[in-house]
Amino acid sequence: MSKFTKEEVNNYADKLLIGLTEEENQMVLEEFDIIDADINLINQIEGIETTEPMSFCLDDFTYELDEDKIEESVDIEQLLQNCDDYRVCEIKVPKVVKNNEE
Repeated sequence: MSKFTKEEVNNYADKLLIGLTEEENQMVLEEFDIIDADINLINQIEGIETTEPMSFCLDDFTYELDEDKIEESVDIEQLLQNCDDYRVCEIKVPKVVKNNEE
């Protein structure tokens, strides 16, 4: 026996502004029954009522940062040789934003 009725599902669907066919209503009722059965299984776990809810799944996570490593970088002048147009250390790129007034 389901805890939910066809009328309740239709009422919820109306509140959510979605219309359900008879087939969809039956599918939702079956899903509610599955969810209800799963909740009942969880409620049968010994000591569940004294268990603190989890607020975040990674509460005990610790961050481990790698050591900084000094590496030689490529000379900026050598990098700029690959550019068509640049001034000092700034690269000129094509405009990608279109102005609506154009």
